[in-house]
Amino acid sequence: MSENKSTKNSLKLFLSTLVLFSSSYTFAQVPKIALKPIIIVVDAGHGGKDGSTRGLFSKEKDVALATALELGKTIESEIENTKVIYTRTEDEFIPLYERIAIANRAHADLFISIHCNSMPSNMRGRTLSRGVETFVSGSGRLSEQDVAVRENASILLEKDYKNNYDGYNPDDPESFIILGLMKNAYRRQSIKLATLIQQQYIKSERVDRGVKEQSLAVLARAGMPAVLTEIGFISNPEEEEYINSANGRREIVQNIKSAIQEYIKQLVIN
Repeated sequence: MSENKSTKNSLKLFLSTLVLFSSSYTFAQVPKIALKPIIIVVDAGHGGKDGSTRGLFSKEKDVALATALELGKTIESEIENTKVIYTRTEDEFIPLYERIAIANRAHADLFISIHCNSMPSNMRGRTLSRGVETFVSGSGRLSEQDVAVRENASILLEKDYKNNYDGYNPDDPESFIILGLMKNAYRRQSIKLATLIQQQYIKSERVDRGVKEQSLAVLARAGMPAVLTEIGFISNPEEEEYINSANGRREIVQNIKSAIQEYIKQLVIN
C-alpha cells in the first residue's frame, strides 16, 4: 500500500511540475504575433515654387505643412499601431505624381492630402466663401472642376508633365476626362473616409461644403483609399485666422484624426 501511495504521490508531483514547466515555457518562449502597422501617408499640399495661393498674411503651402506635421504626430501618438509617412516635411516642391507614388511604394493603407481653399482674387470683394470640403478621385462634371483646375495647375511646374500624366493638359478642360478615366479602385472606401472627415468638421460647427468627386491628379493613381481635404478658405480673413491659430489647427487635426479612428474601427467591425 505504502509503495503504491508513494508512486502516486511521485506521479502527482511529476505531473504538477510538467504543467508548471509547460505553462512557463509557453509564456516565455512563444513570441507575440506582431501586427503590420497601419501606414498613413500625410501630404502637405503645394510647397517650394508651387506656393502662390495666399491670404492676407499667410500662404497655403505653409498652413498645409504645419497642419500635416501636427496631424502626423497626433496620429502616431493617439492611434495605436500606426506609421506616418510624409510627402514633404519642409518647403519644397514635390511633383503631384511623386506624392501618390510615395504612398504606392510604401503600400500605404490611407492617403490624406491637406490643402486650403481660395476664391479667385477678382471675386474676393464680391463674396467671402467659407467652409470645408473633402474630395475623392472621380470624373464629375467638367463645369464643376474648379478645385481640380486650381490644384492641378501645379502640373505646369513639372518637366515633361504630358508624359507624367498621359497627355493631360491643365489648360484644356477636356483633358479632365483623362484623369477621370484613371478610376480609383478604392472609390467607395475613399468616399467613406471623406464622409467621416466631413462629419467631424460638422461636430466642430464648421460650414459643410460636402464630399465631392473631381479629377485630381494627386489622387488619380492611388492604390489605397485617398482623399484631399480643404481645411478652410485662406481667402476668407476669419477662416485664415482660424486655420493659422493653435486652437484652430488643433481642432482640424483632431477632426481628421477622429475620422481615421472611426474608419479603422468600422473596418475591424465589418
